[in-house]
Amino acid sequence: MQVERLLGRLTEAVPFAARLSPALAAMIRGKAPGLTVSPECQVTWVGYAGDEGGIVCRLDLGAASSGEQFVVSLTHLVVRPGMLMAREISAYQKHRNKRLRRV
Repeated sequence: MQVERLLGRLTEAVPFAARLSPALAAMIRGKAPGLTVSPECQVTWVGYAGDEGGIVCRLDLGAASSGEQFVVSLTHLVVRPGMLMAREISAYQKHRNKRLRRV
């Protein structure tokens, strides 16, 4: 299964750099108003939340996060095009978003 392969490869790659989507950055600012949110983050863990949640990632937002933990869907992150799995991640995100729109 494509998701299982990608999840295995992501698990091996942890930690890796990612960027927050603008919508995700705004949501985090809303949940933690005093937090200075940089668009850059580190993914420190990945898991699978079933069909409903898909691949999820725990983020390290740096020193500004003051110990708060954020677990978000992989669909809300942007990875650098040069990352080894960038194409696989992009394909997963497109497929997942298309599937969610149908529901």
